[in-house]
Amino acid sequence: MHWIGVYCFLSLFIYVLPDNHNPINKRTFIVDYEKNEFLKDGEVFRYISGDLHYFRIPKLYWKDRIQKIKAAGLNAITTYVEWSLHEPFPGIYNFEGMADLEYFIKLIQDEGMYLLLRPGPYICAERDFGGFPYWILNVTPKRSLRTNDSSFKKYVSKWFSVLMPKVQPYLYGNGGNIIMVQVENEYGSYYACDSDYKLWLRDLFKGYVENKALLYTVDMCQQSSFDCGSIPEVYATVDFGISKNASECFNLMKKFQKGGPPVNSEFYPGWLAHWQEPHPKVNSSDVVRQMKSMLSMNASFSFYMFHGGTNFGFTSGANTNDTNENIGYIPQLTSYDYDAPLTEAGDLTEKYFKIKQTLDNAKYSGTNDTLPTQMLKAAYGVYYLQPLVSIFETVTHRIEPVSSVAPITFEDMDINTGFVMYETILLNNKFQNPVNLTVNSVRDRAIIYLDQVQVGTMNRLKANTTILLNINNNSAQKLSILIENQGRINYGDFMEDRKGILGDVILENTKLGPWKMIAHPLNETSWLSSIKPVENVQVPAFYKTQFSLPENYTNTLDTYLDTSGWTKGVVFLNDKNLGRYWPLAGPQVTLYVPATFLKPPPNINTLVMFELENAPQDLAIKFVDKPILNGPIQI
Repeated sequence: MHWIGVYCFLSLFIYVLPDNHNPINKRTFIVDYEKNEFLKDGEVFRYISGDLHYFRIPKLYWKDRIQKIKAAGLNAITTYVEWSLHEPFPGIYNFEGMADLEYFIKLIQDEGMYLLLRPGPYICAERDFGGFPYWILNVTPKRSLRTNDSSFKKYVSKWFSVLMPKVQPYLYGNGGNIIMVQVENEYGSYYACDSDYKLWLRDLFKGYVENKALLYTVDMCQQSSFDCGSIPEVYATVDFGISKNASECFNLMKKFQKGGPPVNSEFYPGWLAHWQEPHPKVNSSDVVRQMKSMLSMNASFSFYMFHGGTNFGFTSGANTNDTNENIGYIPQLTSYDYDAPLTEAGDLTEKYFKIKQTLDNAKYSGTNDTLPTQMLKAAYGVYYLQPLVSIFETVTHRIEPVSSVAPITFEDMDINTGFVMYETILLNNKFQNPVNLTVNSVRDRAIIYLDQVQVGTMNRLKANTTILLNINNNSAQKLSILIENQGRINYGDFMEDRKGILGDVILENTKLGPWKMIAHPLNETSWLSSIKPVENVQVPAFYKTQFSLPENYTNTLDTYLDTSGWTKGVVFLNDKNLGRYWPLAGPQVTLYVPATFLKPPPNINTLVMFELENAPQDLAIKFVDKPILNGPIQI
């Protein structure tokens, strides 16, 4: 009688549990290849997801963005995991602040939403080096990334031994909300096409995920991508935007695995943007048209991106063409607005409302009537900066200079971000002016100085590696070359994108050297606090202002920093790197400033600008309440 009573009690307890709290041993998420469906706990299931990257959004805004995606009618979130954020240096791990992945997962679970996790190790995502940490270039052979090379696999294994135990409790079969885990990322578009690597990585994932979530791949809608990118025993999905025929793309994935539900893992409602190019726009009506097509096919899909966010600091990547890594290099913007349904600042767009209406009309189970409110923005006004110090002054040399016969790369100096000044002395050479100065392989932009006077620039985008100089043949002169890392390539065959000067520097037929290299990674700006303002300063230089917000803003609001009048550089607000600005090139003119980065009155805010070429005469900077992301383009 006693055991019968216990059994009846447990049976009742199990019966009344909500669906998402089924006993762990009954929680399954699998593919039914015969009926072409996902089965969650044995029931037919479909997801509509939105990509949202925790590493592009201030932590305090994560919940707001998740709730807005849910309110649009979606039932899942998709995110990458960025290796470089979590292991910035070998064996040094970061899971705090914007890197608090577990908290992000919990917030999604608290909203009753599912999660599709994309741990890489390569993620692309228009991030510097596709999410790889820069230091891996120093510990692996050339052209070994994403291959079966033993050293590359060693570091991936070590990283996963830290990451995956944090993820395991949140797998669906373990009681969590992670229903799918991606293996690699668009591997079919990579030159290596290494079958042994794919199988090794699959088995590495299986060791952690087991059958607690579904492993999947994502590749472009073309046969060659599936031939190289698909992995046995891993569900192969496709990605495409508004211009593709959805039926043809889904037939491609079904043909490969003989069935299964149609899935578009990256449905593009917008597109990525580069400096010196117009900001792309994707028409809302075209997005809805393709949505309706996929919904009619009972497809699951994820909007890439539903909310893009911001590439704060030096985290944006770059693209190049498919044939030459030094031609067609185009760095990406600080903004990752992406023309997404939610703007960079998390505001609802026309596209957002059309997506919600489409899901409402389709009576999709994830829809609801809740409409989030728009977040107010502030125009805090104009502030004036003061000159502090030139990069040529020894006080800025925060890292011990490196000497070498020939120029060496950022990575060889163990420098990840920012700038390096390469310096050598031109001795009493007898040349017929003007002379040719050639810098072999500039990565990515060079400003050339003779005795600290700017005499020219070189830009990887234009592949211009030679300029004419007039030198003084009667006395020694200092040649200085300031190299800016504008972002490592994140996609294609040229991702091993070392920065700096990669070859020789030649004056006419003379190879120059020896060299002194002075690094300015600009990891922080607190050291500037002890430097007093001066009347004027020679660029490249640091400028600073300190200010309190107007008294009526006791609750700070988001705003935008209008960099009009400045030329090119980097901005820090309260020692947070807002990112690169380049209004002279366009299209981005304003930098997004979250309210969480500001201090309310009467506290003092500190703004530092590192300007490379030309500051406005009045040194004014303005906070405005609207973004400018499609400004004039100058090539």
